[in-house]
Amino acid sequence: MRDVEYQSLDGLGLADLLARKEVTSEELMACAIGLAKTRGAALNALCYERYEESLAVARDWTPRGAFGGIPFLLKDSGVAHVRFPSSLGSRLLNDTTYARNATLPERFEAAGLIPFARTTVPEFCMAPTTEAARNGGPTLNPWDLTRSSGGSSGGAAAAVACGVVPVAHGSDGGGSIRIPAAACGVYGLKTSRGRVPMGPFRGEGWGSLATDGVLSRTVRDSAAALDAIGGYEAGAPYAAPPAPDSYLDAIKRAPGRLRIAVWRQAWNDIPVAPECVAAVDRVAALLRAAGHEVIDSAPPEIDYDALVLAHANVLASNIVVSVDTRLGLTGKALADDDLEPAMRNGYEYGKTITGAQYIGCINRFHAVGRALEAYMQDYDIILTPSLTQLPPKLGYLTMQEGTFMELRRKVGRYGTFSAIFNATGQPAASLPGAWTEAGLPVGVQLVGRFGREDLVLQLSAQLEQVQPWAHRIAQPG
Repeated sequence: MRDVEYQSLDGLGLADLLARKEVTSEELMACAIGLAKTRGAALNALCYERYEESLAVARDWTPRGAFGGIPFLLKDSGVAHVRFPSSLGSRLLNDTTYARNATLPERFEAAGLIPFARTTVPEFCMAPTTEAARNGGPTLNPWDLTRSSGGSSGGAAAAVACGVVPVAHGSDGGGSIRIPAAACGVYGLKTSRGRVPMGPFRGEGWGSLATDGVLSRTVRDSAAALDAIGGYEAGAPYAAPPAPDSYLDAIKRAPGRLRIAVWRQAWNDIPVAPECVAAVDRVAALLRAAGHEVIDSAPPEIDYDALVLAHANVLASNIVVSVDTRLGLTGKALADDDLEPAMRNGYEYGKTITGAQYIGCINRFHAVGRALEAYMQDYDIILTPSLTQLPPKLGYLTMQEGTFMELRRKVGRYGTFSAIFNATGQPAASLPGAWTEAGLPVGVQLVGRFGREDLVLQLSAQLEQVQPWAHRIAQPG
């Protein structure tokens, strides 16, 4: 199979070729590995590559699931897989190995997704850019090599955008699927709290903020992936909200006439770039033309500074857990170069957070959730910018300088529309809303009521029909 044919199809398109025996899983894997060695390497998007081993797995693969047996990438987020060590982008956690798989990769493989490498992340997945020292340099945006690819699923978004794979694993604890999706011009859905299990080794991530999913070039690939990985796992602390029989079937139907709120401004007068506002205006016009009731609105009143602080405190507490667990297992003291400067500062800061403060953070998330639930009684969907600015130049969000809280305040002004929906647990997706004259993607975000991924996906598919983006494949360099 030629690269151009491989890249012209989404995951389900490749699966159709497999079903018709026009191609084998091994041939698809060979294409993906060839692109990984060129485009993926040029962007510094991959780590823990297992090329020859994965070719052998593909050679012996028995077709299964919606995707049959296509190449796939796991995020270096610590999700356990026996074939792939992990580092979470940290020199301290480098080469962590696992004795058994977590539930999520088991569900991915049951769907016919064959992993062959991991994708790069920032240290501890705690930045909206992917510039970890552990990775030997930043992961580059495939549309502009001087800019951030987003984070923390930056390697995944870059790999999908340049056609290494049509769909890749991501996770989102504050925008980590949606931010890189926006930066790289692909589709990224954060699911509702409890929709995708995190077991069996843990029940939740970051005080219930985090969830797993995928980034993809097409909405239907994300729908099919959610069919495969969604659903309650025995022992999980959160019940999965009700779901349709099939999200893939659901997107074949129009969503009906929806009442859609449009946000153009952010809390605390945080500036929103004109390109981001223009993308929202463009998509709002498309939605009106499709017959939806589109209403200009303003975000509900919340204490945004308190939310940023609560999010930062939960992250800092998790740094302490990760670092102390590793040090306890190795019996070593923390070395000067084990952590990047902002994360080292975050570790020291995290040790000052009391149990009462941590509980206050969780209560803050719940209060924000109640405020948004009350607001959503009048709307089916919220349309927002995905980001307040275009992807920044590399170095702006670096962990190599400044304190942890200085970094978090920068993040709060860049991913302003992201972490709030981790706090509420609502489903939210970033999709390409426009492209600048210089060729940079500009993302917009669709947010649904809790448990209504079906409406978010249906509306995304409707927009995809009138302004397709999957044909745009970045060619870095």
